[in-house]
Amino acid sequence: MSQLITLATCNLNQWALDFEGNRDRILESIKIAKEKNARLRVGPELEITGYGCLDHFLENDVCLHSWEMYGQIIKREETHGLILDIGMPILHNNVRYNCRLLSLDGKILVIRPKIWLANDGNYREMRFFTPWMKPGCVEDFTLPIAIQKITGQRTVKFGDAVIKTLDTCIGAETCEEIFTPQSPHIAMSLDGVEIITNSSGSHHELRKLDKRMDLILNATSRCGGIYLYSNQRGCDGDRLYYDGCALIAVNGKVVAQGSQFSLKDVEVVTATVDLEDVRSYRASVMSRGLQASLRDIKYERVDVPVELAEVSDRFNPAVSPTATRDVHYHTPEEEIALGPACWLWDYIRRCNGTGYFLPLSGGIDSCATAMIVYSMCRLVVKEIEEGNEQVLSDVRKITRSADDWVPKHPQDISSIIFHTCFMGTENSSTETRNRSKELSNEIGSYHVDFNMDKVVTSVVSLFEVATGKKPIYKIFGGSQIENLALQNIQARLRMVLAYLFAQLLPWVRGVKNSGGLLVLGSANVDECLRGYLTKYDCSSADINPIGGISKTDLKRFIAYATKEFKMPILDEFLNATPTAELEPITENYVQSDEIDMGMTYEELSVFGYLRKVEKCGPYSMFLKLLHQWSPKLTPAQVAEKVKRFFFFYAINRHKQTVITPSYHAENYSPDDNRFDLRPFLINPRFAWASKKIDAVVAECENKTHNLDVLSVD
Repeated sequence: MSQLITLATCNLNQWALDFEGNRDRILESIKIAKEKNARLRVGPELEITGYGCLDHFLENDVCLHSWEMYGQIIKREETHGLILDIGMPILHNNVRYNCRLLSLDGKILVIRPKIWLANDGNYREMRFFTPWMKPGCVEDFTLPIAIQKITGQRTVKFGDAVIKTLDTCIGAETCEEIFTPQSPHIAMSLDGVEIITNSSGSHHELRKLDKRMDLILNATSRCGGIYLYSNQRGCDGDRLYYDGCALIAVNGKVVAQGSQFSLKDVEVVTATVDLEDVRSYRASVMSRGLQASLRDIKYERVDVPVELAEVSDRFNPAVSPTATRDVHYHTPEEEIALGPACWLWDYIRRCNGTGYFLPLSGGIDSCATAMIVYSMCRLVVKEIEEGNEQVLSDVRKITRSADDWVPKHPQDISSIIFHTCFMGTENSSTETRNRSKELSNEIGSYHVDFNMDKVVTSVVSLFEVATGKKPIYKIFGGSQIENLALQNIQARLRMVLAYLFAQLLPWVRGVKNSGGLLVLGSANVDECLRGYLTKYDCSSADINPIGGISKTDLKRFIAYATKEFKMPILDEFLNATPTAELEPITENYVQSDEIDMGMTYEELSVFGYLRKVEKCGPYSMFLKLLHQWSPKLTPAQVAEKVKRFFFFYAINRHKQTVITPSYHAENYSPDDNRFDLRPFLINPRFAWASKKIDAVVAECENKTHNLDVLSVD
């Protein structure tokens, strides 16, 4: 006999420390879930505080305000009638835990602390929280006095317990726990838990969603059961973009999936599932039955005397389980178009900004940045057309527009909030200047075009007067140090001018009651990794939407945008040779990025992946590439490239300490501030590793080598 139950999970765009706003979005999700007849509502990890509070979690005020918001939620009658799974930090016996609170009708059923914490990559949860290292164990937790008055309870169960209703059993795991080898859902499923929730704060990385989906679908295909995945969405105040994609899966099949990128602050995903399908699926696997009979953990059950499945639906032909569906994945090009665009939208609306300013050089990096801003404008128009009143209210506020203004085209928005500028010198080409102007015309940005030669000349003249020496370019007989100095002064003056124009352009345009514009950087992840940028040059900005994206992916994005946005001008950017245009152009010389760097962008991506993701030092990287790049390159050539990469990586590591905060999109990002924690003073020669590399090269070339160097291999 069918036992049908409607369940709800959600994507919420929470903001760190926005307690009242977070509360209201939680309330809205509960309202929608009830309207869809859901009996269980699951929200994201730490949804009351926002996930990205970081060291603010160390402030006891955060726990206090969380309880205040939680009390305001569960005391409202409109939140009763369904089980709520809500996340917040809790102090228990003077220890801070990352918790899920499950409640029904204003009564707390159980508090479940997170067992396995995320503590690598972008995450430092063990800096703020303590893991609950007692699987299957439960203690009594004394509620704050104010909550006791609301719930009428003095104590509730705290620990690794599950909820037993009259017709099913519900357990909770949190984010990182599904990524662990022995996930809690395994023991839960063997102990008869049929519905498992996962509340997550999982960020976007290019090509990452398939990993998350694989874990969820494998969990339910091996263990059987119903799995509700909830995730935060949006920029909650830092470099990460949480990409939503709330999901409901049954026995290894998806029955509901939310959007991955959207400007909606609240998105609720529901599905009607049959509990009997779970029981039939599990009972048909004999090995599962054997493992269940020998299970190590028997969870304490918190009895809840309610029936979640609707009795009236059992014989109602109009009600049926939600059909299975395929998982929807975006291409990497679509991810670049959507993820950073959503991040930029959250950033500008939450900082109460006036708009964005971008130095538009005519190269592919600044072009890609401009197209992401344009994509943001497209998303805003699309949401308005679909009736999103919050987005319409936000865009009117940002543009300082009238209450009846409704943008119809992306250019309507970009012409007000997006400002671009070509800062030319005598080293700039006509082609880059024209490309910048044409792109601005296409996307509708307010564009400024000027030459800055007089400013550059004045600074160089000042140096000449002060020292009696005049630096000249290398191609005219100058030294390398003179050459770099003359390039760097152009780049740094562009940064100064960018902030000048960003601050004053709204005033020039007569925008009242406005602050300055946010300056956008446009250095890609490969250039940051190599250090191929000037410290405090125009790569220094407020935020950088492409700082975590490789040059290769940016080219693919521009190729995609050419067709998707119907802009043939983008082909010119795609086919242009990457150049900084900081040295004079002559008949025999045009500056090239890849020649300057001594390596291609494709090679940089490989170096970055091996260094960060596969944790390779110079020697192990050389050995891997010796196999991958042979016979195309000789051992000596591979050795030279690896040494060159590590040399420039080391001498430029200090630049990452002041790098512009960037949208995190790539798993080999060199962002020094949190993701890539390495010293910035390193011996760039890596002397011992270099000797070992040389010994391998000598052996490959049948030459004598130092046996002591290779003896421990």
